Amino acid sequence: MRIFSILTAALVMGVLYLMIFERESILNFAAGGPPAGDAPMAADVETSAETTPTSQAPVPDDAPPLVSVVAMASQATDIDSAVMVRGRTEAARQVELRAETTGQVISEPLRKGSSVQAGQVLCRLDPGTRGAALADAQSRLAEAGARVPQAQARIPEALARVAEAEARLAEADINLRAASRLSEGGFASETRVAAAQAARESALATISTAQSGVATADLGVLNANAGIKSAEAAVAAAEKEIERLTLTAPFSGLLESDTAEIGSLMQPGGLCATIIQLDPIKLVGFVPETSVSKVAVGALAGARLTSGMDVVGQVTFLSRSADPATRTFRVEIQVPNADLRISDGQTAEIGIASEGQPAHLLPMSALTLDDNGQLGVRTVNDANRVQFARVNIVRDTAEGIWVTGLENQADVIVIGQEYVVSGVPVNVTYQGADQ
Repeated sequence: MRIFSILTAALVMGVLYLMIFERESILNFAAGGPPAGDAPMAADVETSAETTPTSQAPVPDDAPPLVSVVAMASQATDIDSAVMVRGRTEAARQVELRAETTGQVISEPLRKGSSVQAGQVLCRLDPGTRGAALADAQSRLAEAGARVPQAQARIPEALARVAEAEARLAEADINLRAASRLSEGGFASETRVAAAQAARESALATISTAQSGVATADLGVLNANAGIKSAEAAVAAAEKEIERLTLTAPFSGLLESDTAEIGSLMQPGGLCATIIQLDPIKLVGFVPETSVSKVAVGALAGARLTSGMDVVGQVTFLSRSADPATRTFRVEIQVPNADLRISDGQTAEIGIASEGQPAHLLPMSALTLDDNGQLGVRTVNDANRVQFARVNIVRDTAEGIWVTGLENQADVIVIGQEYVVSGVPVNVTYQGADQ
């Protein structure tokens, strides 16, 4: 047993020696070639030198191999530039019609989805005693109007009393002057002078009383006019209260909810119905701040709804204040909707027309990032060296993306751009060159 172990170990060592130190000789022998240690004959060297093409320059052994890439020759094309936003449809107008007074509904309800016209009655409330209140206010107005002539008639009477009092004052002045002169000549007593003086003071008091009567008459006229105004206000309030009993549609549209049911009690603020106007309808989107300068009021716009319907309208509003959360600007497009095929709240892909510009159509896979994280593509110059060019995406389509930022003619690497950097030489194959 010991002899077999020694023989086995010797055999293994021999095999290891041949596999490690004589590997090339064994391989050449197996392939039928000369042993590795034999030198090539001179004739073979001469034959090899003769068969080497003289037109091909020898490649240094230390030269790195060129990276092969695939590029496409892209030519810029003028496209109709458009600002693409995602938005929704929105009713042109929507209102919740609510009651302003208390009352029981006495009108038959209209069901949601019904078409209504401006001024159509939607809810009617029980008037109760409001008619009697209006009649009472009207009677008070008539009574207040009757007081005005009476008050105005007192004014001439008061003015006549003023004139009479002024005449008595003039007479008292004459008597006082006469009594004073006679008293100076000794022809009248002091008592007569005092009586004349007293008559004059009485005339002055009468004038004051008459003038007060005139002021009282004027005040009576003012009070009568104020009574008329108050009565008119009461009549207007009663009439307005009766008007509030009838709730009508403020504009033509569709009922989004049933009107109030007959017999229900309406309180101030109670909902009668919700009305929306869908013709015309609005498309509402939010433009990013990088594209807001390309949008203008009056510009044409188109949209494709989720139903597949294409619509065309015009920009009617562009917000001048950005949303603080998204930094976007609200834009509204008005679209005709006479057949009411467009509903409120549908999702829409909106394109707003702007000035055209030259752009390149490239596959999405051609985009890459530089060391600074800037979006762009890698191109090949005339010396077959790689360059990086920043681009801006204008539009995304099923055929590819339209980008700007390149020259009118550019060789864009579409395969292998992730394995090269700017400045390195490459082996370029152009798409379609073998077709």
